Amino acid sequence: MNHFWQVDFPALLAAGLASGLCALLGNFLVLRRESLLGDAIAHAVLPGIVGGFLLAGALASPAMLAGALAAALVAAGAIQLVRRLGRIEPGAAMGAVFTVMFAAGVFMLEQAAGRNLHIDADCVLYGQLEDILWLDAPDIGALPREVWTLAGVFAVAAAAVFLLAKEIRLAVFDPAFAAALGFRPGLVHLGVVLFVAAASIASFEAVGSILVIAMLICPPAAARLMTDDYRTQILLSVALGIGSAFAGYGLAGFAPALLGASWSLNAAGCIAAVSGAIVAAGALFGPRRHSVAAGAPSLGRT
Repeated sequence: MNHFWQVDFPALLAAGLASGLCALLGNFLVLRRESLLGDAIAHAVLPGIVGGFLLAGALASPAMLAGALAAALVAAGAIQLVRRLGRIEPGAAMGAVFTVMFAAGVFMLEQAAGRNLHIDADCVLYGQLEDILWLDAPDIGALPREVWTLAGVFAVAAAAVFLLAKEIRLAVFDPAFAAALGFRPGLVHLGVVLFVAAASIASFEAVGSILVIAMLICPPAAARLMTDDYRTQILLSVALGIGSAFAGYGLAGFAPALLGASWSLNAAGCIAAVSGAIVAAGALFGPRRHSVAAGAPSLGRT
């Protein structure tokens, strides 16, 4: 039992917080039909993460978080600039920007390895839930740093969504009406983008900068296929995100052993696979699958 609290519990807690946080924020990308923006942000923070490490020489330093946030802001600005100068649709602009920034991040990773600086590329790209340990359990103060970071970002994001529920909802469903009422939908959208960036940054050590996109999009997309109620979708997506985290971790750690294998699977990868399976199930059996496929507008009813 002590082994569970020291090894499995902190990893499960980090996975659940990361998935729940990303699912909560991913709703506003899915409802605005900007799912690719989450992908762009999750990939674009990589050069900021690596750049922060190169400056500070240590993982999880404030420099890495600041660098990742700066990269997210640069990506958001670059996407708007490419759209205006190139006069291309948003998806193409996002694809161009995050591809370039992600390639720059991978190049910086290779340069760091060439300079004999220790930065685990697998951890940055794919996460390393298995290394999140609580060796001093049950001392709450000794919970891993990743857990505290995710819990803090989750608490702030949940509070913002609750306190600004009216503004966010209007900005998502009817930006023009929100502007007429005196709200600033562009500012609300920027806030959502910054929170998505913060979620990607907080989650990268647990699930990596690539697989976080599955946590951002899959649970909200699955919930969208099951309900057209705004509040229900948000709560359901968070529940699906946390459930997929627990199921994916269990699949990675215990399924091979049950089959007689001596190895295990990457937990973040299994969480992404479970998230995809949930979307597939929603697409096949969800009560709203036909209306969503037909492009029926969401009324966002309560």
